[in-house]
Amino acid sequence: MEITLEELKYPIGRYQKPGAYTPQLLKEWVAVLNILPSWMDACIENLDQHQLQTPYREGGWTVQQLVHHIADSHLNAYIRLKLALTEDNPTVKPYDENAWAKLIDTEVVPVNISVTMLHTLHRRMVAVLQHMEPAEWERTYFHPEHNRNVPLWEMVAMYAWHSEHHVAHITRLRERMNWH
Repeated sequence: MEITLEELKYPIGRYQKPGAYTPQLLKEWVAVLNILPSWMDACIENLDQHQLQTPYREGGWTVQQLVHHIADSHLNAYIRLKLALTEDNPTVKPYDENAWAKLIDTEVVPVNISVTMLHTLHRRMVAVLQHMEPAEWERTYFHPEHNRNVPLWEMVAMYAWHSEHHVAHITRLRERMNWH
């Protein structure tokens, strides 16, 4: 069965912003963020240098770039979370994720460094998320690239999707390549 480019790009489907949230959804999204570092451990387990340099699809990032991207992206999420909790609708700084993925650190730093970073970062992020008051989920930051305010509940939904999205890139590549 032929896999389409859309399926390779979006193995769990494109992100769809929820219209609302419930305490149960928040709990599920935070649970995904809590487990992501362990998923990353499993994703990269026993991959050699050649496998780490393999793109998850033609024209896509390598596994190594993906792992570093997840750490970079989630570090930005953590900073946005803390800014939104401590300032009134702060404007966040967008960044060029493709340019970041091509910086030298993604080539020369082993992936386990970014996975370790995810373990420590997510421990702190999840601690904050698990202790937020109901009103804090409505706090926002302004994202100039999207020209709108983003509530924290929506940010958490998006980063939970982002976690599963990139884990699926790696796990499905492993399946296609028979990397066990």
